[in-house]
Amino acid sequence: MIHHVSRTRISHWVDPAVAFVALAAQEPWAVWLDAGPGASTGLSYIGIPRSRVLTENVETGTVTSATLVDGFTVNSHELTATVFEILREDLALQILEDVPSRGFHLGWVGWFGYELAAHTTGVHTMTSRTPDARLVFLDRALEFDHEAQTLTLLELVPGSASGTESAQAHTSGETAHSWHVELEALLAPAERARRAEAVVPAPNIRDDRVTWRHSPESYQRKVQQCLDAITQGDAYQLCLTNEVRIAAADGELDQDQGLDLDLDPVQTYLRLRAENPSHHGGLLRFGEVSLLSSSPEVFLSVDADGQVHTKPIKGTRRRGQSPTEDAALARELVESEKERAENLMIVDLMRNDLGRVAQLGTVAVDALLQVETYENVHQLVSTISAQLLPGMGAPDALEVCFPAGSMTGAPKISAMKLLAELEEGPRGIYSGAFGYLSLDGSAELAMVIRSIVLDVNGASIGTGGGITSGSIPREELEETWVKVTPLLRALGVSTLDYS
Repeated sequence: MIHHVSRTRISHWVDPAVAFVALAAQEPWAVWLDAGPGASTGLSYIGIPRSRVLTENVETGTVTSATLVDGFTVNSHELTATVFEILREDLALQILEDVPSRGFHLGWVGWFGYELAAHTTGVHTMTSRTPDARLVFLDRALEFDHEAQTLTLLELVPGSASGTESAQAHTSGETAHSWHVELEALLAPAERARRAEAVVPAPNIRDDRVTWRHSPESYQRKVQQCLDAITQGDAYQLCLTNEVRIAAADGELDQDQGLDLDLDPVQTYLRLRAENPSHHGGLLRFGEVSLLSSSPEVFLSVDADGQVHTKPIKGTRRRGQSPTEDAALARELVESEKERAENLMIVDLMRNDLGRVAQLGTVAVDALLQVETYENVHQLVSTISAQLLPGMGAPDALEVCFPAGSMTGAPKISAMKLLAELEEGPRGIYSGAFGYLSLDGSAELAMVIRSIVLDVNGASIGTGGGITSGSIPREELEETWVKVTPLLRALGVSTLDYS
């Protein structure tokens, strides 16, 4: 089917947080791909899905396809296929005309959970509590260009942009005009009032609501088991993870605060992006499950011409208390033999993965062992690029590279089998990927790290780190605490005793 994307400029700039609160705070299904608070570059997108939904269940080997009507899923039917197969087939049928050179041009947005590895690697773990994959089709969205300070309404219109418009295309144009008028009326007063700045303070969540899959003692023992496996030659890096869970409110009020401890996804995300700002954040509110991410890591970026980039992160240091200490910690990170080796191992793994779908001789390391600094941590980042083979697209690159080597260790299959035994539970959405696959063939997918998952049972956060022969169990444990602390603060856990 041939489409084009109509682009209608909103008359004034509105902060994405303000826009999301005004337009989607009460919507049970909503998308916010977030370039971060105060961003001066990049693009953000907000959309309210009103079309198709795909949900994968690895255990049954099926994908449920449904239609969204007024926030409810209807006309559900099961397909015996993987989400990769369905996306590949669907995107191959779409032809987009008059495409600008950058950004999301509508299409599929969602997450790919770690347990999809059963398809891509043959390694089975435990059953996830959340959908193994869930994606929505966006046929309209708001695009925020942070550098240009412009806000544009995107609307998918069937038929050729240059030819005679069909009745359907004409109807779509009228719908876009109607939504444009509605947006102008809603957003102007919202920006003046700055309603998004009135972020609700986090509830005071008591320690007894917080549980860890592995206690500090247990996690350190597992780090030692990783070291033993490395010594025996079973792997040379293992990305060991832990999970923190916070039980949902039971309907009773907290006697100290007088607050119901149910967590609102929108307010929790607004607190998360303030506590841990990032350039690849996002809020995906998909029915009963919400993903709130402040991810710093690009898993895969694919342009419409098949140029692909990945930016694995391996190596972490906390921020210093003073400029002198902060600079020393950044220098210590880049000079650490252990951290450099950890990063280089994953660079080699990702080069190998991309080589399976890339044109011969095009896989290149564009940047090696660079320090990127965030609100709470310094990170060691490398960049690998490649040109996809003719006939290969973003779903192929995703399927071949999934899950990312930075979240498994190396060699990938051996590491995943060892970790499945050590971790004693599913990772779920954590350490998978989220983002968009656009109708023009481009894609932007971030790692699901520094992320909170909310569902009817409460909140969960994954945290972990890469174990190599130079790892010290206590230091690896403390790294997981550094990563998880700002996320817990966003939820209302501020007094947790890690010792």
